[in-house]
Amino acid sequence: MALDNKSYPEEFILLGFADRPWLEFPIFVVLLITYPMALMGNISIIVVSKLDPCLHTPMYFFLTNLSFLEICYTTSIVPQMLFNLGSSKKTISYMGCVVQLYLFSTLGATECLLLALMSFDRYVAICRPLHYTLIMNWRICILLVSILWLSGITYALVEVTLTLQLPLCGISKLDHLFCEIPVLIKTACGEKEANELLLSVVCIFILVVPLCLILASYACIGHAIFKIKSSEGRKKAFGTCSSHLTVVFLLYGPGISMYLQPPSSISRDQPKFMALFYGVVTPTLNPFIYTLRNKDVKRALGKLVRSILSSK
Repeated sequence: MALDNKSYPEEFILLGFADRPWLEFPIFVVLLITYPMALMGNISIIVVSKLDPCLHTPMYFFLTNLSFLEICYTTSIVPQMLFNLGSSKKTISYMGCVVQLYLFSTLGATECLLLALMSFDRYVAICRPLHYTLIMNWRICILLVSILWLSGITYALVEVTLTLQLPLCGISKLDHLFCEIPVLIKTACGEKEANELLLSVVCIFILVVPLCLILASYACIGHAIFKIKSSEGRKKAFGTCSSHLTVVFLLYGPGISMYLQPPSSISRDQPKFMALFYGVVTPTLNPFIYTLRNKDVKRALGKLVRSILSSK
């Protein structure tokens, strides 16, 4: 893509909370605490899922992929936010912004699709238990995850590339904490209705369709759970599904409110608070949501901790 120096700045100034500087230090401290928590929590899930043979199942294979996505997802934006909040220089280079756009869009889209796949896995496990090993064999699982990653990359290539074609008319200030598609579209000058429409249409397939599939899967799962005679069996099935549903609403709620409205109608502060939520809060909470309600993961974590302590 040929860049016109008059239209595209060498770097962007990320305004963040410049109009409310008193917010910067508290947010910096929160990020400094939650970011390592998000990393440690998600790395722990990956480690125990790999080391414990009892967790070598499709469900934990998908959970491991989710944790890996969360690590990459939060790392693509939080270090930049920490640097800008902790210093007087609140800039990002143009190419740094482009890389951040591609990474954040790819990871976000892939995660939305992965959550839908995880709900399908639970549907097959609970509603079609006799066919589970046939439908969700390892070859199929790896193929499905590969398709999700390819879909996320394709979405980012199309959406981000078209967004970067919009003229900026020399504007070098983004009223946000990092580079994100809706904010860049809102900042651009000239005709951008086509980009807004494309973003809404594509996000229907990334957000709305997967969410509808998730809700349909859980409607069938709920019906099947109430047919289980064993109270212990119902409790275990409900615990697994409720954890996943909580994660779904934590991600899809802010995502839909941010991406399914025209960027021009987004309020000034909405992108910032949404970014903090799905970029920091959700990746931090997800490991706790899955471990607190999952006996298998808690058992595996306890086993790992005891083995580490005994080795000392």
